Amino acid sequence: MILHFRKAGLWAALTAVLCLPSAHAWSQATGADDFRVTLLGTGSPFPGIKRFGPSVLVKAGGKTLLFDAGRGAAQRLVQAGVRLGAIDALFLTHLHSDHTVGIPDLWLTGWLPLPVASRKGPFRVYGPAGTKAMMEYLEKAYDWDIETRIDDQHLDRADVAPEVTEFGEGVVYDHDGVKVTAFEVNHGDAVKPAFGFRIDYGGRSAVLSGDTRFNENLIRHATGVDLLVHQVAAAQDALLKQSKPVQIILAHHTKPEEAGVVFSRAKPKLAVFYHFSLQGAPGFPAPTEKDVVEMTRKTYSGPLVVGEDLMAFAIRKDGVTVVQ
Repeated sequence: MILHFRKAGLWAALTAVLCLPSAHAWSQATGADDFRVTLLGTGSPFPGIKRFGPSVLVKAGGKTLLFDAGRGAAQRLVQAGVRLGAIDALFLTHLHSDHTVGIPDLWLTGWLPLPVASRKGPFRVYGPAGTKAMMEYLEKAYDWDIETRIDDQHLDRADVAPEVTEFGEGVVYDHDGVKVTAFEVNHGDAVKPAFGFRIDYGGRSAVLSGDTRFNENLIRHATGVDLLVHQVAAAQDALLKQSKPVQIILAHHTKPEEAGVVFSRAKPKLAVFYHFSLQGAPGFPAPTEKDVVEMTRKTYSGPLVVGEDLMAFAIRKDGVTVVQ
């Protein structure tokens, strides 16, 4: 299914096709596909099969950038036709395990002399304070593996070395016309720092919310963007009233109605939900994606897509095209 969104009074045309095109056919069908966002993982810490851990791939201006590396990021990259060794840089919104647990697989498997890997050069990571320490401890944890492969397979140590840049708010990456700006979000009083990202290229833009409560700073950075990818969390009111753990989870995230306010004020050409945290318990079914949309529609009437793993978005000068 292909959808196209552009700002001309905000309209959407829907065209059904018999089958999903291959990556090559998709590129031909849409013309110059030089700014593309792919949702690799749209899930939560729950180890489900339908939605892997949060991870977003951005290809722009010849750069291949990964934002967060949740559970299964390496598998989804291969499914998307991207070599693990082709990632130019990994950007981390924050250091919660569901956003970082895929790093060892991406880092170490990407080093191996495999057709889907074969990284040349360091493993570049951009992250908030604490990222350097995390990567140093990962090197210690996998020291046996690294040293053994260097000795046994004669792999180059330079291609497994982490190169870490810790950042605060502001421009964190600016190469060949691709600019990545980090902005602080509110993931809870004890979860600091936490960031969202804005990616600009060729007069077009995408914003990834990361994990956040309703946040004015995000709205400022997302106003007028082409694509706004935002996390969402929900639970039945009855469960929320009696479950302290669920209360804590939802207090750290954006609820559908709140996300609708963000979308209404930021006015992106297309709003997309990812990183679904839909809470349930025995006797209290988790809200469905349909429920999330209905709640969002209380505060937002514009273009909205429920993100799925491997869904791709081509950001073109005439609008945003979606492949499901």
